[in-house]
Amino acid sequence: MSAPALERLKLIRNGEKAQLTFSEGEMDRRLALLRKVMAELDVEVALFTSYHNVKYYSDFLYTSFGRPYALLVAQDDQITVSANIDAGMPWRRGYGDNVVYTDWRRDNYVHAIQEALRTRGLTPRRIGVEHDSLPLDTLRMFEAAFPDAEFSDLAQAAMRQRMVKSGEEIALIKEGTRIADLGGAAVREAIAEGVPEYEVALAGTEAMVREIARAFPHTEIRDTWVWFQSGVNTDGAHNWPTTRRIARGDILSLNCFPMISGYYTALERTLFWGEPDARSLELWEINVAVHRRGQELIRPGVSCAEIAHELNEIYRGHGLLPHRTFGYGHSFGVLSHYYGREAGLELREDVDTVLEPGMVVSMEPMIMVSEGEPGAGGYREHDILVVGEDGAENITGFPYGPEHHILGV
Repeated sequence: MSAPALERLKLIRNGEKAQLTFSEGEMDRRLALLRKVMAELDVEVALFTSYHNVKYYSDFLYTSFGRPYALLVAQDDQITVSANIDAGMPWRRGYGDNVVYTDWRRDNYVHAIQEALRTRGLTPRRIGVEHDSLPLDTLRMFEAAFPDAEFSDLAQAAMRQRMVKSGEEIALIKEGTRIADLGGAAVREAIAEGVPEYEVALAGTEAMVREIARAFPHTEIRDTWVWFQSGVNTDGAHNWPTTRRIARGDILSLNCFPMISGYYTALERTLFWGEPDARSLELWEINVAVHRRGQELIRPGVSCAEIAHELNEIYRGHGLLPHRTFGYGHSFGVLSHYYGREAGLELREDVDTVLEPGMVVSMEPMIMVSEGEPGAGGYREHDILVVGEDGAENITGFPYGPEHHILGV
């Protein structure tokens, strides 16, 4: 007698639906705008596979661990496709339906997508995918599964939609910014001579995680972190904490990143332990001047490129333009250090996007001077601004500059 066949797909309705990060009205608004774009592009089904779009349109943020996930959006339905290892959590934390695929066969993932469409009576001629984040092997797998369908890019249209935030999104981003300020205060308090970078970072992370849990008791607690850097480790914006201990005269960099349900916010500040030398102070003050001017330039009707070009001239006047390390800011929303990016809203010379109300961007100028040169280190400030009808609101409250952050004196 043969053993019973193992299940390829499951429906796991375990527990009750969790409270969403956003209202049903907000989720319906997002999906309605997406479906409008789909109709304009003659796309019958959107097949999203990225962290950011699956999260944005379903409120479910997956953990891959080598397994693929998906969100299918049709004109009257949406369904997430998740791995059996997550059991009922994707259904509980997602807006809409969910189907689970098991590990018993390698092709169960694509089989789940096929079955989800078949049971809904859908045989799409045109499927929307994300050209900017879809691996070639996965695209080929989709093409083999749907040989009669044409695959069209939806990534750019979805990104343009995500760039303009709703009122609910802005409210969440403001809370994240408030919590980043609390993390910054905890980091500043933990700074002392001889303390290793990772211990300072832990103080900020713990403060932010606890406040997220208090303010958002219905959400998952995940992904919040701090990059605290000292000395030579300040040279890169994305350098992780090490065991290096703070020493007198060190330049320091505080970087707090509270993550609320996949929504990223940030606070970044330059500090010194002990009095900075004359050149270090000069460089710091120049960068602060760029930071202040950058905030003034953020307003509706101005392009990202215009902002970058004007700020370049300040650095150029001080002979520091070659020391600039990256663009002057970027959009906020569903992104993290390992997923998501609204590349169309970065304050760079090669981005012509015009700012409009509802966009949320950072101002974060940085210069880096190499070891062995006067004033060596990385100088960076970071505030978040919400673009309004007539200007922009700076929602970061943590102070910056030498008058606030020369410590240990």
